[in-house]
Amino acid sequence: MRTTILVATGLVCRAMAHGNHGGSQKPLVNENANWMTKHMAEEHHISDFDASSFFVLHDYDADGHWEAEEILRTYGLMDDSNKGVPQSRRDEIQRELLRLLDTDRDGFVTRDEFVAFINSGKTLPDMGTGPGHHGDDEYEYEIHHWEKYHNENTPLEELNHPEDIEHFKKHEMLEDAEERLEKLNKMAIVEDNIPSKFRRGN
Repeated sequence: MRTTILVATGLVCRAMAHGNHGGSQKPLVNENANWMTKHMAEEHHISDFDASSFFVLHDYDADGHWEAEEILRTYGLMDDSNKGVPQSRRDEIQRELLRLLDTDRDGFVTRDEFVAFINSGKTLPDMGTGPGHHGDDEYEYEIHHWEKYHNENTPLEELNHPEDIEHFKKHEMLEDAEERLEKLNKMAIVEDNIPSKFRRGN
């Protein structure tokens, strides 16, 4: 419960820092909008962007290139929501996107390549993997649930949606694991690591 209070308090503080937006901040987009527009609206709450800013936002290691893993992450294929997508389909998506974007065939996509692709009138295709969830648990919870159903005035007792319960349960499990590891690290000898036949009394 301590974790629940701390996390909820943190979310309230973040909401206050953002200001009162009166519900979800997600921009409204036409249902016929392309995948990139929907992705930016749903995953980042951004409606005004250009090719260069889209590239930089999804260059997760900031090295100036999109490696295959970064492209798959942008399409949500590192997220639990797509854990059922078979490897064969992942490989197919990777090949198709690199075919479209990697014009010099060196195995990754530069910002210049991506900008040229967009400026030619093309856009990233919808690969059927959803909007592209690629944030950590904290980010995904805040942007897809907290901002939609809660705000800085939500009392703790109303954080009782299934998504809230699951989110705080994860925090408590992580805290329990950290406490256990801390206790083990304080022990001179970790008894559980000693084969049973060498333990005292055996």
